Amino acid sequence: MRIVFMGTPDFAVASLAGLLNAGFDIVGVITAPDKPAGRGQKLNESAVKKFAVEHQLKVLQPEKLKNPEFLAELAALKADLQVVVAFRMLPEVVWNMPPKGTINLHGSLLPQYRGAAPINWAIINGEKESGVTTFFLKHEIDTGDILFSEKVQITEEMTAGDLHDALMEVGATLLTTTVKAIESGDYQEKAQESFGLAELKHAPKIFKDDCKINWNKGNEEVFDHIRGLSPYPAAFTEFLGKGLKIYLAEKEDKEPGISAGAFLTDGKTYLKFASKTGFVCVKEIQQEGKKRMKIDEFLRGMRLS
Repeated sequence: MRIVFMGTPDFAVASLAGLLNAGFDIVGVITAPDKPAGRGQKLNESAVKKFAVEHQLKVLQPEKLKNPEFLAELAALKADLQVVVAFRMLPEVVWNMPPKGTINLHGSLLPQYRGAAPINWAIINGEKESGVTTFFLKHEIDTGDILFSEKVQITEEMTAGDLHDALMEVGATLLTTTVKAIESGDYQEKAQESFGLAELKHAPKIFKDDCKINWNKGNEEVFDHIRGLSPYPAAFTEFLGKGLKIYLAEKEDKEPGISAGAFLTDGKTYLKFASKTGFVCVKEIQQEGKKRMKIDEFLRGMRLS
């Protein structure tokens, strides 16, 4: 079975590696074009491209997925199946091309958390479990018929980065299982509508306004907000007139006695902000214009008066 793989970030590399290790014939890899980054504007290759080049795989990097030249190159690969992991939305002319269709690995238990940021929103919303799902692509994004899924528990201290890494590994295994099932014809499709869920939770793209901490919320909500955005793009607040990103924190569930958003510190070992129902003690932060650091290191270099 000839497979074309489409993906861009680290999350997708584990899946591509899994398919290669399982002996599948990857006839082409589609990934994002190189982008200039940093002060020198040096061209930056995607994680998937770096991996593909290291393993002598054919790489295509189209700017536009409807470009006739790209479509001709894609068709020439004669893929039986296309596999998509953390790529971008595909036009029908692309996903409908191979005879066995196009499958996607999504970082949630569909039909919940359709959208661009399922890992972040699951933690922000205080979920106790997440997972990965494989499904066939169709017109509406993340709505295709489900093939397989696997649950992952979300622990109390888990950040979005931790969940990302857990789902990346579980997802790679699930994807290989899915492709084997398609190759043998031993699978069943389940329409997402058949789950009959009363409420669907969504996972839209995260914007800057989504990252600002609302200290008028309760401790649990603020804590989940911080870990759901860590390490990227990171929750932030204002502190002494500058932006302060918070990466790690702990809860202190006692009556704050001061207004929400106010802070307490000994200037040496702790800095905690009052929420509506308690304190959030920050542990790793990054002030505007400075590097990420632990709180004691940050306080040693701070003038609080």
